[in-house]
Parts: sequence; structure tokens; C-alpha cells
Amino acid sequence: MNFPSQLRYTKDHEWVLLEGNTAKVGITEFAQRELGDIVFVDITTTGKTLNAEEIFGTVEAVKTVSDLFLPVTGTVGAVNPKLEGSPELVNTDPYGDGWMVTIEVTNPADVEGLLTADAYKALIGE
Repeated sequence: MNFPSQLRYTKDHEWVLLEGNTAKVGITEFAQRELGDIVFVDITTTGKTLNAEEIFGTVEAVKTVSDLFLPVTGTVGAVNPKLEGSPELVNTDPYGDGWMVTIEVTNPADVEGLLTADAYKALIGE
């Protein structure tokens, strides 16, 4: 499995790419494999400020629905418009076109406290 080293990860299997005060968030390759075929992504928290580990949406696979947790405190910005018509991008390109949301991070230093790629690999037993 692929875990890009420039990303940070959570124990809930989200990834974060910080650029300035804005972070792009998605789910990891491990998470999408565990879920199976993604058929719908539901995010209705645009514009809301949420704390780290609060639910910002759900992802629906053929056999299950899973909550999505915000990795760090911030305001949910854009939702990936490509997911509305092509939720399978989460499966085919989880670190690229399959991203979920952008957030305006309250404290960018919080991202540094998340798991590195190596620590995430250890968490999932890779």
C-alpha cells in the first residue's frame, strides 16, 4: 500500500496535506480498501467550524456507512466537487482526485502532532 511521506495521518484513517493554513483531507488507501467500493460521499458541514475528531461527513460503501472525522480543529471549506458524480475516486485515487474537503486550520502546528507515514504504517501493521 502507498502512504505518501508528505502527508500526516490519523488513527481514524484520514490523511492531511497542509499548505499554509489550508489543509486538504481524505481517507487513506488502507481505509478505502477496508470499506470496499465507495458509492456515496455525504458532507454537509461546509462553513462550519469543528473540533479535531468531530464528524464532518460520512462515506457510504456497498455494505457499510462510515463516519469521517476532522483531523484537526478548523473550518470546513470546499467539498471535492468531483465526488458528487464520481465517488469511486476515493477508491481509485485516494491521495489525489479522491480528496474529501479542504479546511482552514485553526492552528497549523496541530498537523505536526498527527502520525507520520511510518507511524501510520506501524498502527495498521504494515
